[in-house]
Amino acid sequence: MKTNTPKTERNDSNTTANQKITPLFAKDYNVYINHTDAGGIVYHANHLVFFENCRRDWFTQLGLNGYFLQTDDGEVQHFVVSQADLQYKRAILLDEIISVRIDKVEIKPASIVFYQSIHRHLANDNSKANDSLLSSTKIVIACVQNQIRPASVSNSENNNTQSDANVATATPMRPIRVPQQLRDIIEQAIHQHATAP
Repeated sequence: MKTNTPKTERNDSNTTANQKITPLFAKDYNVYINHTDAGGIVYHANHLVFFENCRRDWFTQLGLNGYFLQTDDGEVQHFVVSQADLQYKRAILLDEIISVRIDKVEIKPASIVFYQSIHRHLANDNSKANDSLLSSTKIVIACVQNQIRPASVSNSENNNTQSDANVATATPMRPIRVPQQLRDIIEQAIHQHATAP
């Protein structure tokens, strides 16, 4: 009988190799009751919350003020998630300690791509390294700038109704390039990680 053992071994080998890659940033988080559903399993949307917290904590470590930047002209620049691809591998349980990681970052002209993962916190037990992955994601955050459009003044009720409709459908922000200062800080962090012993 033919088996798929060689293919499985090759996949396990790749997984093991990936586990040995040092993440760009990692932080442990406790899983509390508010993260879980009635069965004590972390609600699927809360994986995104942990990924978000990890990105913000990394930005803070880099000396950045979360996601909000202000230009010399007083314009507010920030980030919005434009894409999120998640893969759920295993359940995260109440009262666990999880390691949330930023494995890789790519800087595009107007966005930053994060490859992240969540792992079960295993206390120096390398024999279970392949079982630690709980979920992984590719998240794209787009750089945008707030757009403030003054409301038009009108004495006509019909014109006011039309104006209200325009304000409701107006885009309050526009895409912009990733600011050079932010790009430099992130690229320096990636370079330092790549050249670390």
